[in-house]
Amino acid sequence: MRRTLAAAVVALSTALTAAPAVSATTPTVTAPRAATAGVASADRDATAVKARAALATASDLVTGDAAPSDGVRRVDATLALTDLFARLDHLRGPERTAAEALLARPTDGAGDVYGDGYTVRSKKKCAGNFCLHWVPTTADAPPGMTWVNRNLALLNKVWRFEVGKLGYRKPVSDGFVKGRNNGGNGKFDVYLADVGSQGLYGYCAPEYVRKSKPRLATGFCVLDNDFSRDQFSAPPRDSLRVTAAHEFFHAIQFGYDYLDDRWFKESTATWIEERFADDVNDNRSYLVASQVQRPGYSMDVSGVSNFQQYGNWTWWEYLTVRYGAGIVRKVWNGAGQFKGAGRTYSTKALTRVLGSRGGFRAVYNRYVGANVAPGRFYPEGGSWPSAKIGKTWKLTEDQRTASGVATLNHLAARNFAAVPGGSLESGRWRAKITVDGPAGRTSPAAYLTVKNTRGAWVEKAIRLNRDGRGSVVFPFSATKVREAVVSTVNASTRFADCGGGSIYSCGGTPRDEGKKFRVSVKVYKKSR
Repeated sequence: MRRTLAAAVVALSTALTAAPAVSATTPTVTAPRAATAGVASADRDATAVKARAALATASDLVTGDAAPSDGVRRVDATLALTDLFARLDHLRGPERTAAEALLARPTDGAGDVYGDGYTVRSKKKCAGNFCLHWVPTTADAPPGMTWVNRNLALLNKVWRFEVGKLGYRKPVSDGFVKGRNNGGNGKFDVYLADVGSQGLYGYCAPEYVRKSKPRLATGFCVLDNDFSRDQFSAPPRDSLRVTAAHEFFHAIQFGYDYLDDRWFKESTATWIEERFADDVNDNRSYLVASQVQRPGYSMDVSGVSNFQQYGNWTWWEYLTVRYGAGIVRKVWNGAGQFKGAGRTYSTKALTRVLGSRGGFRAVYNRYVGANVAPGRFYPEGGSWPSAKIGKTWKLTEDQRTASGVATLNHLAARNFAAVPGGSLESGRWRAKITVDGPAGRTSPAAYLTVKNTRGAWVEKAIRLNRDGRGSVVFPFSATKVREAVVSTVNASTRFADCGGGSIYSCGGTPRDEGKKFRVSVKVYKKSR
């Protein structure tokens, strides 16, 4: 977060051990007015534990102690700060003080005993819809006014694109806040600071809510002060473009529902990078954690320290290619908590929007099939990895059958491949693939993708009956077919106990986990 939040973590650790009184010399930090649901007394201890966990996670991320995994380079602290903001009212004493220090603006930190805010007087320049704040000296200083002006111009360009062209709601204004903590006016505030020293490109944090609209929040953003090549691999202008687009979209999301599902917020914020800065392709670094390469992980899984929620921007890219970019806004409108919005959560909003487009199960099934060979569907898919094949069978005249079992959690898939051996040379050879899945009410699906020897692909959904069983027959000679892939799909979006704090949609418990799919393939020679 701000430059030296490690000091706040050290202070918190000391406070939890000795629990001293807060010093009278500690500067006052105005508390963000987070809205939290009433908690029954029996649940208060558990809620406090979750609040402390949110504090610890935010501390680790914004100080750089949570190292990236899976080869993913960028860490986004916005999720952690949003979780902390939502649980702020359940922290007390030094824990509350440390949380407020993490959530404070850089301009709130001058003279802070934690030492993590601006340490010199800041400057401000406002233009269009933004006010940009920076300091002229110290490690937080930008390289000069040219960079300051570039940031301000780019931010307004992002606004025109995301709010103007794509039609999203503008962020909630903090104009109703009195005093210095609104940046001086109701324009959106962005701060430049050396967050790259913590491994961060930037972040946004929710800040204030009104009692009448408890799930809509104001916010502010912090961007790295220079995106130096000493800290980031990409050219500074490219890093600025994708970070500004991504983080400002989080600020927009705060005006829909800052408490919506984390996978939804991060995957769409990563998707919008592709819309605004298509040539940069920084979001390709997340593909190793996406369902394109890892279909066995539930699409809606999320957490502040894993990367599936970033990698699965590919789902929104699929919908964009098929239906246009406006469909993502339709889902956000369905999930929004403002007047006239759908007032639901991510996957339920998805099922409603896709209901008139063949239904979620059918669309998700086709998405899994598209990921078998991304180059044939996505505009830039030729540069993407292909989906993982769980098992490959080679069928021959002597080995005419094979079978396997996939156990799938919700919103996940597994691929099996069948390859014809050289002995299946005659054009009379056929393959019959049978899928025996769970009951239809749990939303099983299957998809067949066949690559012929000319490099072309043929695909079709395998129709399953109410018992989850279906089959398909197709030509399977070595002279015609290079590979056939059958995808087994658990497209369930059924959840129980929403609000329980899980890492899935609505914080609920998926109802259709561990569903078994048996896939069998049999080759035979068609009679003359």
